Amino acid sequence: MEEVFKYIIGLGAAVMMPIIFTILGVCIGIKLPKALKSGLLVGVGFVGLSVVTALLTSSLGPALSKMVEIYGLELGIFDMGWPSAAAVAYNTSVGAFIIPVCLGVNLLMLLTKTTRTVNIDLWNYWHFAFIGAIVYFASDNIYWGFFAAIICYIITLIMADLTCKQFQSYYEKMDGISIPQPFCQGFVPFALVINKALDMIPGFDKLNIDAEGMKRKFGIMGEPLFLGVVVGCGIGALACKNSQELVDGIPAILGLGIKMGAVMELIPRITSLFIEGLRPISDATRELIARKFKNSASLNIGMSPALVIGHPTTLVVSLLLIPVALFLSVVLPNNQFLPLASLAGMFYLFPAVLPITKGNVLKTFLIGLVSLIVGLYFVTDLAPFFTQAAQDVFVRTNDPAVQIPQGFQGGALDFASSIFSWLIFHAVYNFKIVGSSILVIVALAMAIYNRRRIIKEAKHIEE
Repeated sequence: MEEVFKYIIGLGAAVMMPIIFTILGVCIGIKLPKALKSGLLVGVGFVGLSVVTALLTSSLGPALSKMVEIYGLELGIFDMGWPSAAAVAYNTSVGAFIIPVCLGVNLLMLLTKTTRTVNIDLWNYWHFAFIGAIVYFASDNIYWGFFAAIICYIITLIMADLTCKQFQSYYEKMDGISIPQPFCQGFVPFALVINKALDMIPGFDKLNIDAEGMKRKFGIMGEPLFLGVVVGCGIGALACKNSQELVDGIPAILGLGIKMGAVMELIPRITSLFIEGLRPISDATRELIARKFKNSASLNIGMSPALVIGHPTTLVVSLLLIPVALFLSVVLPNNQFLPLASLAGMFYLFPAVLPITKGNVLKTFLIGLVSLIVGLYFVTDLAPFFTQAAQDVFVRTNDPAVQIPQGFQGGALDFASSIFSWLIFHAVYNFKIVGSSILVIVALAMAIYNRRRIIKEAKHIEE
C-alpha cells in the first residue's frame, strides 16, 4: 500500500490531482465527461502555476546569485522550495499514509461536529506530511510523526472554520469554501494581532490603500503588471557590478522586468482555471453532503488557496516583499536562509490575511513583513531537521528534487516558516510528553469551542 501511495504521489500534482478529482467527481455523482474535464482543468491550472513559478525562479535565480557573489553574502541554507518540501514529505513513511489518515480524522470531526470543513484539498496534505516527517526523523519515532501531523491537521481544520465567514464575504464566488492549509492559516495570528495594533494608531485607519485604489490613483503605475516590471528591472540593475556592466546589461535587465510583469499578469488568469475546474466538484460535494448530513447547509468544502492567489492585493504585496525578503535575509543577524526558489510561495502567505485587513495594501505589507522576519528564523531553526529528512529520502529514491548541494543545509519558506510547524515541532521534539499534552489540550479546547459554535449556529438556522 505504501508503494502504491508513493507511486501516485510521485506523479506530481499536475497528474495526481486530475486523477483524484476525476475519480472523486464520479464517486459523488458527476458524469464521467464532466468529472474528467474538471480534473483536467485543475491539472492544467497546476501546470500553468508551475510554468509561471518556474519562470519566476529561473529568471530571478541568476540575478540573485550574482547579487550574492557581488556583495559577498554567506548564507549556508540552500532554498529547496515547495516542490522539494512536498517530495520529502510524501516520500516518507508518514507521508505515504497521510491522506487516508487525515481523511479519517476529518470524517470523525464531522461526525462529532468539531468541524464543518470537508477537506478535499488532497494535494496540500503534504503540509501535514511535512511536519510529521521532520518530527519523525528528528525523534526517530514514527508515532510522534503521525501525532504531529494529526494535531496540525485538527488545528488547521478548526482555523479554516473560524476564518471561513470572513474569507467567503471578502472574496467573490467563494461561497461554501474554506482554506484548510496550514501555511495560510499559520499567519492568521500575526494578522489579527498586527491588524488590531495598527487600528489603535491614531489616523492609521485613514491610510486605506487597496490595490484597486492604487490603480485608480496611480493609473498604470499602480497595477501589478507595472510593479512587476519595475521590481524586475531593479533587481536586474542590482546584479550589475559596475556602470559599464549596467549599460551592457540593459537588454537583460529589461527582459527580467518583462518576465516579472508577465508573472504578475498571468497568475490571476491561471487561478481562474482552478475555480472553473473545482466548481463542479465543490457543488456536487456540497449536494452529497446535504443528503448525508443533517444541518449540512453550513458545511464548507476545503479547497486550495491557489483559488485566490491572483487577488490584486496579494500580487502587489508579494511583489513588494520579494526584494524586502532578500534584503532582510542579508541583514538579519543569525539568519542563514536566502529565499530563492521559495519566492514563488510568497503568494500563499496572504489568502487568509486579506479578509482581516480588508485588502489594505499597507496593513497587509506590514503583516507580511513581520511574518517574513519571523519566518526566516523559523526556516533557519528547522533547517538541520529538514536536511536530515531530505538526505534520507535522497538516499532511498535518488530523486534530484531533494538533493541538497554539498556544504549546504536545506530549507524552504513554504510551511517551514509557519508558526504551526515551528511550535508543533518543538513541542513534540523538545518536550515529548509534556509538549504533546499541551498540544492535545490546545487542540481539544479549540475543538470544544468550535463544536459549541457550530451547534449554536445550527440552532440559529433552524429558528
